[in-house]
Amino acid sequence: MRPLRYSINITLDGCCDPQAGIPSEDLHRYHRENLEQADAVLYGRVLYEMMETAWRPVGGRPEWMEPFARVISATKKYVVSSTLESVDWNAELVRGDLREAVEELKREPGDGLLVSGVRLPRALAELDLIDEYEFAVHPVVAGHGPTVFAGLPKPVDLELVSQSEIGSGVVAMRYARKR
Repeated sequence: MRPLRYSINITLDGCCDPQAGIPSEDLHRYHRENLEQADAVLYGRVLYEMMETAWRPVGGRPEWMEPFARVISATKKYVVSSTLESVDWNAELVRGDLREAVEELKREPGDGLLVSGVRLPRALAELDLIDEYEFAVHPVVAGHGPTVFAGLPKPVDLELVSQSEIGSGVVAMRYARKR
């Protein structure tokens, strides 16, 4: 069974607003390498639309961002949405019961799935479907914005698997769910 790994950029106070972090070449390289080690990404509608708007167009950004743009464009995407009629950008809609749909994706052969965002990962955590949690922690206190797992009804016990300094003061920490 391929694992489902949650990966997100957050500030020291848990804010996951993309505008609150510190973009850098090292950070984009790190996330590109994570994508290259996964079979696909799982997005909710909001994050899918945001990522498509930001990364689908060619050019218009610093050259050091282009390798990430190429990899995210080529990566298979599954989009959980009950409102979208169709998707493209190498994406497929996921409908029906969330638990059943994600368990089916996890049963497929491969190296793993990545999920990011706020609402979908919280729902997946409530269903106990996330195997690993990865936080790229930026040395910023945002003081605003959405936070990860707000309203989660019960704690998720984790153990540290690895940590690494990415650059610009960002530290990535990966945790596995305790079984």
